[in-house]
Amino acid sequence: MKEFSDALERLGVECKLVKDSDYSRGFPNKNFKDWFFGNSEFKKLIKEFPPDAIFVDKQSHFGAAAIDANIPLFILLRGHYWSELKYAKETLYKTKKMRIVVWLRDRIAKKCFKNATAILPICNYLQDIVKNYYPKQDTHVFLEGISSSHWKDASSMKLKHPCVGLLQDANWWGKTKEMLTLKKVLEKMPETSFYWAGDGPYREKITDEFDEFENFHWLGRLDYPDKVRDFLNEIDVYALVSGMDLAPLTLKEAQLMRKPVIATNAGGIPEMMVDGKTGFLVKEGDYEGWILHLSNTINEKELSRKLGEEGQQFVKETFNWEKIAKNFVQILNQYK
Repeated sequence: MKEFSDALERLGVECKLVKDSDYSRGFPNKNFKDWFFGNSEFKKLIKEFPPDAIFVDKQSHFGAAAIDANIPLFILLRGHYWSELKYAKETLYKTKKMRIVVWLRDRIAKKCFKNATAILPICNYLQDIVKNYYPKQDTHVFLEGISSSHWKDASSMKLKHPCVGLLQDANWWGKTKEMLTLKKVLEKMPETSFYWAGDGPYREKITDEFDEFENFHWLGRLDYPDKVRDFLNEIDVYALVSGMDLAPLTLKEAQLMRKPVIATNAGGIPEMMVDGKTGFLVKEGDYEGWILHLSNTINEKELSRKLGEEGQQFVKETFNWEKIAKNFVQILNQYK
């Protein structure tokens, strides 16, 4: 958000970047006073810095306070909120107490979604989902930016080549289970090393299946951004094997590092790359597609180089913060 705020200020938009929970809190909260006086700091804030609009990146008391104060509210939506809510109820929050907490948080989210000036989903795929829940609400796609200067040649890790790099966590089985597609790929490509950087509650469901393959290596989580950059600098191909993603940051980062990318054709992933130009998309469960595109990309060095260069240029042109900021100002101008 700091990079976004800086880009807006370069366009002449005065901004104040704050942490929402420092200015607005309420029930549910361990601090009893916050139940009744949680918005006192918010009131001081908008008095000292009266905004024409408020931009938030989550559905919280801060957004609800903006609505109560009749300040135009723009909500950045990064994830499939309704799917995540359903998953949380079914897995993590089964006790009566936590059910109440989830219900109260959902009530705040519904207030924000319903009364916001506009909802800003991070890809077209997510915009269609929002429209299913709030068909009358204004929406505008907000392609989250990335600073290309942070992603350039770095130190390299010692990996065995040719190698494929995966950089993704295992926090939701709906996403993670697609990695099992690689089992036949590992078998058919024994001379290619596959390195997975990431972790999560479903990690063992994957590593237990892949332990038999000598060409599979689990690295755990890597320090961000330095070790991630070193990892991306060393691999030959970046692979995103996911059952669902909306706007994966690692896909942009890999392209900025001039790596050819191959990814599952799911969710918003196709919007973060260009099929056939910066890499290739593979249908869910299509292990033969993975073998074909990985083999071609690894073996054809000129193809790999071209895909990498096209990918870097695509991300620089599409996701630079100056462009994102200009698009947001145009959205704001619609509501003057």
